[in-house]
This record gives sequence, structure tokens and C-alpha cells, in this order.
Amino acid sequence: MSMGGMTRLWDPDRNERERGFVLVAVLWILISLAGLAGALSVYLHSTAQRLSLDDVRLRSAALASAGLELAAYQLVAAPKAQRAAAGAFSFRLDHAQVSVTFRSEAARVDLNHASKQMLANLFGVLGARADKAADHADRIIGWRTPSSETAADAERDLYRVAEMDYIPRSGPFAHVEELRLVLGLPPELVDKAMPYVTVFSGRREIDALEAAPEVVAALPGMTQDGLKSFLDQRAGLCREARSLAAALGSARADATLEVGDAVRVWITLSFDAGRRAAVEAVILLGDGDEPYRILAWRDDAGSSAMLRPPGRTL
Repeated sequence: MSMGGMTRLWDPDRNERERGFVLVAVLWILISLAGLAGALSVYLHSTAQRLSLDDVRLRSAALASAGLELAAYQLVAAPKAQRAAAGAFSFRLDHAQVSVTFRSEAARVDLNHASKQMLANLFGVLGARADKAADHADRIIGWRTPSSETAADAERDLYRVAEMDYIPRSGPFAHVEELRLVLGLPPELVDKAMPYVTVFSGRREIDALEAAPEVVAALPGMTQDGLKSFLDQRAGLCREARSLAAALGSARADATLEVGDAVRVWITLSFDAGRRAAVEAVILLGDGDEPYRILAWRDDAGSSAMLRPPGRTL
């Protein structure tokens, strides 16, 4: 073929090469698109899982809040003198079974108010030797004693001699976990004590009608025989001072019938799809526009180790 005086020859090899290059380019484009599609699929799957998990968490939080509010309103609805020291109820909502248990925080030993003997007895019940239990109680008293007192200055010296990188608070425990910082307390003993101590009760006495046996056993003046006798008859006792005093005998001085305003609430969620979640909270009951205030909150969503109330047997 002639064009403008020039002749262009047909080259079959060149055309084949051009088609080959186009084919390679198309294949690379297809491979890239496949890779992008795979990445997008992984991203969408991951996003869907996160959204699903977030949805479960949001539902868990909403259901736990509903259980907490129902417990609080149930308690404040009754006159304080007739307020239940403990209770339980359940309900269904949003494809889940919600179980709620509550108990007065007076059923626990308050780290900020309990006597030295009560603290020492509790550690003894939990396995500490008598001399060690007394030392642990001294260290707790020293931790919470204001620094303006001479004893608190001596307490600081103990921490310096032990080359600790902190000193005692010289004030009330802010949280029960602070017990782990107290000089000389073994971690395993602290772990054992956690279900039985609080910083929210605000009193030196304990509610013996609701306390765990370990806490009742810590009452100053309590004996093994006295403990067994009290636990045997506790279920049939009325919430009345005379009958409680008669049942406790010499251990009655550090027991109270006052329920108090601090309440611990355990909420267990069982979803129809099989998921489980749990919440443990401490609330302070009020009145008027603020029926309750949350003092502490701990959740364990999706875990097999559910948060539970402490046992009722030794």
C-alpha cells in the first residue's frame, strides 16, 4: 500500500507482539482488581464483625443500665427503714434474659472504718497466721491514718526502709485495689479478701444478716461454735435488734441492722444468640432528681469468667 509516496508493509509479528502486550496489561488489571476485591471483602467482613461486636456492647450497656435503674428504683421506692438489704429479680428485654442481684454494701468489711481486730480476724479467716494477720491490720490502719498524726509519719518510714517507690496515702482508701499497695500484704491474700471488703459502706459495723460467713467469722468476739450456731439460725432471724443480739452473743457489738445507702448490684445478661455478659456495680442511693449515683462499675462482656456475688458458705 502506498500513502504519500511511502509504502507501509504488513508485519504479522509486530501485530502479534502488540496483542500480547495488551493481553498482559489486561491480565495485570484483572489481577489488581481481584486483589482489591479480596482486600475489600476482608475489610467489609472485619467491619461487619466490629459493628456486630459494638452492637453487642451497646446492647449490653443498655440492658445493664436498665437492670441497675430497676434495682435502684425498687430500693428507693420503699421507706428507708423498710428497705431490703438484699434481693434478686429478672426480666426479658431485647432478646436477652437479664438477672439482677443486689446486696447492701454493709455486708462487707470497710477498709476505711473497720477496727484493727475486725481486719486481723478477716485475714486470719482467709488463712494468715495470727501474728501476720495483726501486722496486716496495722499496715491498713497506717495507710489510712492522716499524716498529721505521728503514727502516720512512722508508717512512711516503714515504706522508705523497705525501699518502696511510694508512701502510704495517709488518708482513706480510694478503691479496694489500693489494698495491693499496702506494705507486706501477699498478693494471694489480697485476692482472697477482695470479695469481702469495700470502701463504700462508710461504717465500722457489718450487716451480719447479709454478710458472707467469712465476714461474720471476722466479728470481734466470734467463736467457732458461735459462728456455727448463728449461721444455722440466720435464715429464720427477723431484722430486729434483740433477736440479732441474742444470736450473735459476744460478737454483737460490731454488727448492725442499718442497711445504708451503698448497694452492690450484679447483673448477668444471657442473649438468645448465646452470648453472655456481666456487670458488677456499686451505687449510692439518693432521692429527688437523682435516685442513685454510680460509685464503681466493672463489666466482663463476653467472658466465661462471669462476675458473681460472693458465696454464702465457708
